[in-house]
Amino acid sequence: MKKLIAFTMICGCLYACNNNTTTDNKKDILAANMDTTVSAADDFFLFANGGWIKHTPIPDAESGWGIGNMVQDEIYEKLKTINEKAIAENAAKGSTSQKIGDFWKTGMDTIAIDKQGLAPLAADLTLIDGISNTAELLTVTASLHKKGINGLFNVYITQDDKKSDLMALKFDQGGIGLPNRDYYFNTDERTLNVKAAYKIYMQKTFAQLDSSTAAKNTTAVFDLETKLAKASRKLADLRDPYKNYNKMSWDGLNKTAPNINWNEYAKNTSINKVDSVIVGQPEFYTALSFEIKATPIEVWKSYLKLRLIQKSASYLDKQTFNNLFEFSKTLTGAKEPRPRWKRVLDAEENAIGEALGQLFVKEYFNETAKKRYLGMVENMRTAYKERISKLSWMSDSTKQKAYEKLAKITQKVGYPDKWKDFSSLNIDNGPWVLNIQRANEWWHTYETNKLGKPVDRTEWGMTPQTYNAYYNPSNNEIVLPAGIFSVPGYRDEELDDALVYGYAAASTIGHEITHGFDDQGRQYDAEGNLKNWWNKNDEAEFSKRASFIIRQYNEFIPVDTLHINGDATQGENIADLGGLLIGIDAFKKTSAYSKNEKIGGLTPIQRYFMGYALGWLYQIRKERLANAVMTDVHSPAKERVNGPVVNIPEFYEAFGVKKGDKMYRPDSLRVNIW
Repeated sequence: MKKLIAFTMICGCLYACNNNTTTDNKKDILAANMDTTVSAADDFFLFANGGWIKHTPIPDAESGWGIGNMVQDEIYEKLKTINEKAIAENAAKGSTSQKIGDFWKTGMDTIAIDKQGLAPLAADLTLIDGISNTAELLTVTASLHKKGINGLFNVYITQDDKKSDLMALKFDQGGIGLPNRDYYFNTDERTLNVKAAYKIYMQKTFAQLDSSTAAKNTTAVFDLETKLAKASRKLADLRDPYKNYNKMSWDGLNKTAPNINWNEYAKNTSINKVDSVIVGQPEFYTALSFEIKATPIEVWKSYLKLRLIQKSASYLDKQTFNNLFEFSKTLTGAKEPRPRWKRVLDAEENAIGEALGQLFVKEYFNETAKKRYLGMVENMRTAYKERISKLSWMSDSTKQKAYEKLAKITQKVGYPDKWKDFSSLNIDNGPWVLNIQRANEWWHTYETNKLGKPVDRTEWGMTPQTYNAYYNPSNNEIVLPAGIFSVPGYRDEELDDALVYGYAAASTIGHEITHGFDDQGRQYDAEGNLKNWWNKNDEAEFSKRASFIIRQYNEFIPVDTLHINGDATQGENIADLGGLLIGIDAFKKTSAYSKNEKIGGLTPIQRYFMGYALGWLYQIRKERLANAVMTDVHSPAKERVNGPVVNIPEFYEAFGVKKGDKMYRPDSLRVNIW
């Protein structure tokens, strides 16, 4: 996935220039965002975005604020209108409008939600209380999994990495309440504060159930989670697709984790037509199996209650929600909750987002824009092929396989041709959390029904209104929802090609294509199978060149003493650099580049790089930044701008960067892969 960050209204024109307007006398967004007190040769991110950052505070309800937020705000308003129309229709039971309207009403009915308290979870809590042995523990866990309550481990349906035409059942590590294993073991002050806040949250949650045992349950469950965390792999270790692909039979899984009756689990989760499974981290399951027996049942019951309430808190009463929010502040830095209507729309997106998407594209997506970006994908594909042909370090045999893979990348732009059918999903007048659970059960059934059937390569994993994009190696496809191309406050036809090639072609289209050739994606062939198609010498040369980008990003210290994990983030960093390079090649073939006319006082090539920086216009609270550095495979926004550009000769030429400038990087240290 390319990005999930955000934006607010542009504050004034901060750069006096030859021409700082676009059509309709709108200020040029690139010129308006600049901080000309900063040299592009010293800090390009702040040069491009610093004016906006100076004049735009982060809202109290947000952990960060940037371009994605403003796009999302525009999308929110459109989705809110769709929901309000659905309520006004008083539509027939079972219709899409009825489901959308009732979901919205139950989510917004705070009086009913606060009155209900934890009562909507009574049946699940009773089920947990009834557990008396390990067999029943797994039965209840299976029931909760179907409702979207992940506990003990993570399981999902996905394409088999080595046989992309088959759907597979995959088991991964999980079961902990903090973002990842490092939060249980790191000893820096910020992480210790997060851990302390989590324990306070646990105790408040247990006190809602029984104040007399809250302290004891907190200690016991945190100790259990620590044991699960100790058996979990670190972030960088999860990037190797071969080491995290361990295919085995049900008997093999039973031997790996003998204290879990996996056949019963499969039966209780309606998983059938499966004769083998893929286990990402077998050592985690061996440790989990040990704890199933070694940890008292009463502790496991408390553990499941915590998972149930923690996962459901966003859909429950004010006290339950606020308990979780107070803890989350240590991870996000947000000072207050986001507006409720936006949180309801987020939940609706997860539950029935594609149903919303059908109505969204009908009213808001321009076919002319879709045509523009379909053409841009092909321009980028052509540029990538030419770049591969010029590689001096890659043999001809590997190049031929790379051409084949590139040619077979499927592009999905805007919205799907075939929509999901939500007719069997029951959404009613509440309680809201039960609508959430039923939606999760619908998705569970939808996914498990894929087992034993041909892979549907037309399916989308994102909705049209999403401000994000992704590359799927098993389908060898790039998926580019309508939302990702939006620039807040501007119609698509108001955006010049130089800006769009940086903002969309480089940071999104080229980025996602390059994921097919990054450290992970390159290990999948043209058909989407995990299969080595590389000449051994070429493979070694790629790894050598990738080591330069790992070293470069290891040098960055975005917050406190935390360094970026260059190994864990290398795939995204390679994609950022590759997208920029391909984008330059494609942009140089446009009339906008050849005319070389200034807009906003900027040359076309300067606007290209500035357009790329616009895609990462973002500021972030330290709490959220520290969390991201520890848990995210993406580098922070600033480093996603300053990191790749210092490796590109055209950047030096465009902004006069020379030796001695802070943005200067010697040739010997520049990354040169694609």
